[in-house]
Amino acid sequence: MQTSRTSLAIFGSTGSIGKSTLDVVSRNSDTFAVEVLAANRDVEGLWAQVQQYQPRYAAMADADSAEALASKVKAAGLAVEVLAGPDSLVELAQLDSVDAVMAAIVGAAGLPSALAAAKAGKRLLLANKESLVVAGELLMQTVHEAGATLLPIDSEHNAVFQCWPHQQPNGRSTVRRVLLTASGGPFREWSAEAMQAVTPEQAVAHPNWSMGAKISVDSATMMNKGLEVIEACWLFDCPEHQVDVVVHPQSTVHSMVEYCDGSVLAELGHADMRTPIAHALAWPERIDAGVGAFDITQIGQLDFYPPDEARFPCLRLAREASQAGGGAPAALNAANEIAVELFLQARVGFTEIPNIVSQVLSAKSWSAEAHGTLEELLMIDAEARALATEFASR
Repeated sequence: MQTSRTSLAIFGSTGSIGKSTLDVVSRNSDTFAVEVLAANRDVEGLWAQVQQYQPRYAAMADADSAEALASKVKAAGLAVEVLAGPDSLVELAQLDSVDAVMAAIVGAAGLPSALAAAKAGKRLLLANKESLVVAGELLMQTVHEAGATLLPIDSEHNAVFQCWPHQQPNGRSTVRRVLLTASGGPFREWSAEAMQAVTPEQAVAHPNWSMGAKISVDSATMMNKGLEVIEACWLFDCPEHQVDVVVHPQSTVHSMVEYCDGSVLAELGHADMRTPIAHALAWPERIDAGVGAFDITQIGQLDFYPPDEARFPCLRLAREASQAGGGAPAALNAANEIAVELFLQARVGFTEIPNIVSQVLSAKSWSAEAHGTLEELLMIDAEARALATEFASR
């Protein structure tokens, strides 16, 4: 067992992943200590966490929110340093006093701090799939060069990680397929016509998982699964055609790995993000996650069937972007973030999300764009966002 506490920076601490991480930490306070908490603009949420965990540092991406938090900290006389702006997260990710970084900021906004943690050789707990979608080659190269440890938090990729042949010298060559399971979201049985009238409230009501609004919408369009295909390719060094998606409504099997001898290993459990979080926090050991016992006799049945890409074209668009390579995945992600944001604001319809993404991907040859540095990737991101906004306005 570990003899000293692991010091954590939790970016996105007021979101669903951040809260689940803190729940696991609270159950294992002799093993983990909170050094940094960071959020975007939820002052009251972060203030409550600061009072409970009293980190050395707290940061807010929004400057006005940071000022409001700093006033509360000063009035309470707490020895917590409050920082402001996205650049502060990059600085905090590299602190010598931080052992591990939970990267749970949603969207491309989480990329700079995740990359900074990798450069600093930290244990990077990656819940921000967009970092690998936008900058997979750059991030993985940085992880290897800096000697960082990258552990996936997404339930699907964490399940694959648990089933992966890490201890075998040529284990990668023995894997035939990676099978990512998908709940299918709240509209898996809806017709294409019915989905045209979907409201934001319906889209964020995920049937199995408790997630933030953006990720819930991505699940409803199945873009989430498309992004996960791209993420899996980078995490496990697999070509896109070797990563399959299967719809599994029960969300009991979190993903599978098929081997060349015909064996299929699967990770099963409750639909509770504390399980993959606890696994990554303690890996290669195991700790209590606060998740109840899993009674397999109560499952009843497990269903699996292929996704319908005609009704859910986002999955196809993500595969096309993965095949194109270069800057295409970054453009895909940026266009989707804009389209989802506009949908949540009720400014575009649900079925317009893939249409906007498709138009952006067709606008130019993104695969030929320079994408070797963070600055180049952020330029692609900005251009794709501008195009998505323009197409949406039409």
